[in-house]
Amino acid sequence: MTLTELKYIVMLAEEKHFGRAAERCFVSQPTLSVAVKKLEEELGAAIFERSKSSVYITPVGEQIITQARKVLEQANMIKELASSGQNQMKGPLKVGAIFTIAPYLFPHLIPKLKKRAQGMPLSIEEDLTEHLRPKLRNGELDAIVIALPFREPDVVTQPIYEEEFVVLMPKDHPWTELSHIHTSQLTTDNLLLLGKGHCFSDQVLEACPIVGEAELEQGRTIVNGSSLETIRYMVSSGLGVTVLPKSAATNIDHEILEVRPFAAPVPKRVVALAWRASFPRPRAIEALSQSIRDASEALNL
Repeated sequence: MTLTELKYIVMLAEEKHFGRAAERCFVSQPTLSVAVKKLEEELGAAIFERSKSSVYITPVGEQIITQARKVLEQANMIKELASSGQNQMKGPLKVGAIFTIAPYLFPHLIPKLKKRAQGMPLSIEEDLTEHLRPKLRNGELDAIVIALPFREPDVVTQPIYEEEFVVLMPKDHPWTELSHIHTSQLTTDNLLLLGKGHCFSDQVLEACPIVGEAELEQGRTIVNGSSLETIRYMVSSGLGVTVLPKSAATNIDHEILEVRPFAAPVPKRVVALAWRASFPRPRAIEALSQSIRDASEALNL
């Protein structure tokens, strides 16, 4: 049994597809398949049940994979301990962030971090919270920037800043005559939101629950768009209005778009930094945390 084989079964458990798991492990599909089969034979237990179209985890496989994750995390700690023993602020820090935070925060964050820790470049990854979560646990990422709520065993979650929501509308929209928008008004126009899996849409619907009712009763809410930038284009074309985090309401072309704040109580989200409690570079996390705070102030959040 090797750490590589344990990594293979963990990736296969996450992807439930040999091809995708092999891509994440940077090996060919036959290599991964043979290694998984070899481990099963060594253990004398079937970890996976295979069919032509699917991969399922067996009951004993669930237990084996849970333990494999712990072993990989501990092995990664050994590497990190050796590295941190030299200089906690030296060497790349692997940071993930959700799609609705990364493109707006990182341009301001990176210059702040370079001042605090010149020898610590960031390796950055953007993804959904549900994908960042396992990557943090298994050591693929050192820290992640997400929106609360977020709970994960053995993970420290530190709220960093609050961010208000705003409304984006076409330049010729009647709401441009208003100074503030009430959440109840969102039921009177087509509301463009991110698609399934994006927590920001859930936060909008939670902050504006009447929107969810309108979606069921009137069919006015449109859930569409793979990114906030794509939705901005749809709003500018006149398809409807959208709700954005304040940091995303920058570089607006006011010849075609307008932004308005919400009336009190203003819907908002809490952005947080999460990292493994066992991560052995606390000074690096502190530098990142403070740099995020500095960046949020630069964004006037």
